[in-house]
Amino acid sequence: MNKTQMIDVIVNEHSISKVQVKLVLETILSEIIASLKLGNTVKLVGFGVFKVKNLQTRIGYNLQTGKRMKILSSKVPTFVFSRSVKKIIN
Repeated sequence: MNKTQMIDVIVNEHSISKVQVKLVLETILSEIIASLKLGNTVKLVGFGVFKVKNLQTRIGYNLQTGKRMKILSSKVPTFVFSRSVKKIIN
């Protein structure tokens, strides 16, 4: 399911306009991203946790040349589902 399909499902299940649903969904997503950018964790109780993982500088290999290369540290957004969601899926 993509964002447009999700908006359509919400519109069909509730008496809310498509414009309002789109605005709310985009606001939620942008606030999650803004919070992660500040280094904060976003917990949605019963759903999961968004957080930023810091990857350390490490040595890797260029697969084309086989030479060693330095891979700089970076930040990676991660999401972990709650136990209740995992239980529903399994």
